Amino acid sequence: MTEITSPRGDVLATEEGVRIVFEREYPDPIEDVWSAVTEPDRLERWIGTYTGERTVGATVQFAMTAEGQVDPEPVTIVACDPPRHLVLDWLVPDQPLWRVEVSLLESGTGTALTFVHHLSDSSAAGDLGPGWQYYLDRLGASLEGGEMPEFDHYLGLKGHYTP
Repeated sequence: MTEITSPRGDVLATEEGVRIVFEREYPDPIEDVWSAVTEPDRLERWIGTYTGERTVGATVQFAMTAEGQVDPEPVTIVACDPPRHLVLDWLVPDQPLWRVEVSLLESGTGTALTFVHHLSDSSAAGDLGPGWQYYLDRLGASLEGGEMPEFDHYLGLKGHYTP
């Protein structure tokens, strides 16, 4: 795979900071995409693993194993409306709280996914945007059984995601 040069997300200014927003279409049914973003065995294929109770208000321990990170981080389930909406608060060391939101909608050809990372401080957007684009490409590859991309191919996108 060659270097990725086309950004697939946007950084939008808000009163609270910025939002990094991605919209994707998958030919898969909404229940299958929901399973890929919530079920432990499916998550492990493209991003990482978690342990803990999956209920609103609960905090799970999430480890992003796709990049080799092994230290789990606490992630609180803020809202969950299967198979349409998931909101998480993620506590990353030395970072302001991350709020991550995934919305799914049935479309004529499958499922439309909207992924939003809410940031109170825009300084990290240039690093996070390429990372989320990489992970959403990995999600797509896991759904279609395709080859997983390599993170290094996304580093050139940093400027696009820097506000």
